[in-house]
Amino acid sequence: MAATYQAPGVYREDVFLQPASGLPTGIAGFVGLAAATAAAVPAPILLHRQEELVGTLPSPPHGYLGAAITGFFANGGRRCYVALANPAAGDRLAALKTALAKLGALIDVDLVAMPDAVLLPDPSATNEVQHALLNHCAEHGDRLAILDTAPNSSVDSVLDQRRRITQGLTEPLNGALYYPWLQTGQDQWVPPCGHVAGIFARTDARVGVFKAPANEEVRDALDLEVAIDKPLQDRLNPEGVNCLRVFPGRGIRVWGARTLNRDPAWRHINVRRLCLTVGRWVDRNMTWAAFEPNDPRLWVRIQRELHPYLTGLWRAGALQGQTSAEGFYVRCDADTNPPETREVGQVVTEIGLAATAPAEFIVVRIIHRAGTTDSV
Repeated sequence: MAATYQAPGVYREDVFLQPASGLPTGIAGFVGLAAATAAAVPAPILLHRQEELVGTLPSPPHGYLGAAITGFFANGGRRCYVALANPAAGDRLAALKTALAKLGALIDVDLVAMPDAVLLPDPSATNEVQHALLNHCAEHGDRLAILDTAPNSSVDSVLDQRRRITQGLTEPLNGALYYPWLQTGQDQWVPPCGHVAGIFARTDARVGVFKAPANEEVRDALDLEVAIDKPLQDRLNPEGVNCLRVFPGRGIRVWGARTLNRDPAWRHINVRRLCLTVGRWVDRNMTWAAFEPNDPRLWVRIQRELHPYLTGLWRAGALQGQTSAEGFYVRCDADTNPPETREVGQVVTEIGLAATAPAEFIVVRIIHRAGTTDSV
């Protein structure tokens, strides 16, 4: 209710802003090499805008970390963390792995990228550190890795890299691979992970994590290292390699939205990220249930907490169905919590989601009728 004043004058009113209750997404964690003369930076650096790069990020001039962060903010990124690797001992591989571990404690990061992985001395080292990125995402279960192909790669070498970085890993994999490299407005050829991470953040802000980060223009990109046409993408897309392509009149666009999973259920980036985001929300908002009496009252309360959040996702278009019951279900009852489960101190809740898959293939069927001029 507005205050009433009796006499003219200047009056002060205190306004207390409430923090946003939504779960932040599109927050990237970049791992890269620090300048050789820089002191070790123990914790990740938080950046909110590109201008903070100057004087804050002691990255080497020949690295790709600065360009990746510039591309992130140019494409709509709003916040990122930077974990610096200081290879003072000359072992870049070990330094990058150590820096990657610094991102583990961050609870708001949901994207990770390592643009300087391609600076390692040989392809096997690059493969090892990208393997570590995928393991990092699997271990934490709340983030997705954006991976780069090597520079000047042919289609055959890209397919070989895709095979090597996933070899021995258990699905589902939280990672996506992008090809080829792009040329920035600063006339530098760079891996695309930073620009792509910015597009993830841009589509998250505009629509949500359930929107595939594809058919989006790549800003601050003048050219591509390899011109991708349909025959080339016909070989790459089924293998889960996401291409950047040039379209006349539409600029350079991301033209793929697949993870590195072979399982069709986890094929699309937006479906995988939606499930990761639901898991993050549960971790953040359901800790109150720990140490509560494991009885039907707790089960009912858990369902009541989850239903509004999942209903909001359904209304936003993240889930299929004409009704919310067709889009998701939540079960927390005696069936999911039999006596043997309760005796070991566990409460089990089953969540089923019918995620909306992207319209990856648009088929226009033209029917010609013989002997008639009718059109269909």
